[in-house]
Amino acid sequence: MTGAPIRVVVVDDQDLVRIGLARILDGEPDLKVVGTAGDGQEALRLVERARPDVCLMDIRMPRLDGLTATEELARCGSATRVLVLTTFDLDELVYRALRAGAAGFLLKDAPAEELVRAVRVVAAGDAVLAPTTTRRLLETFARHRPPVALPGEPLTDRERDVLVAMSGGLSNVEIGERLFIAESTVRTHVNRLLTKLGVRDRLQAVVLAYECGLVQPHPASGRGGSSRTVGDGRHMG
Repeated sequence: MTGAPIRVVVVDDQDLVRIGLARILDGEPDLKVVGTAGDGQEALRLVERARPDVCLMDIRMPRLDGLTATEELARCGSATRVLVLTTFDLDELVYRALRAGAAGFLLKDAPAEELVRAVRVVAAGDAVLAPTTTRRLLETFARHRPPVALPGEPLTDRERDVLVAMSGGLSNVEIGERLFIAESTVRTHVNRLLTKLGVRDRLQAVVLAYECGLVQPHPASGRGGSSRTVGDGRHMG
């Protein structure tokens, strides 16, 4: 292993879950658990003190839930990336956490190797989501909300095409193949999109695409699917 390990904190109100997650992550040579917390209040203090790269955040907890803690971390400009852990893949709180700035979510019954991979991907600056379940999540809540206007500068037709392709979980390479443009050109479009929309990563841009009606919910969505990176394709499974 070269370089410093990825620093992680684990936040969950169930002792066995918290301990189990910490053991899995600490067993990896490039990961280091620097603290654990049992609720959102403890999590905020821990993140401020330990400055981790990634925070595994449960949603439903006493005193202060994971949603509020995630919103507070985003509000104060924390560099720590939040990866939401939940039992419920169709949950208003998970949807709000993604809108608040979480880098993605995983179900608690995900395999250990999927959890480890997700932490690495989030630490690298990409977003992790289970494409089928995340798409169902976004579509479910988009159906019950009137479309809103895209914030910031108007998008070009090509930028809209790239945003729609991103919403399908495509990597830069795959977007380039679909739109017949170079990967470097896709990267330029993505960077401009994030700047125009005022978001920090691709997942936040995808949430906006659904909320603004650029991506229309399908009549029905299936269940299942493994996690996938919304990134540059380097972490695709």
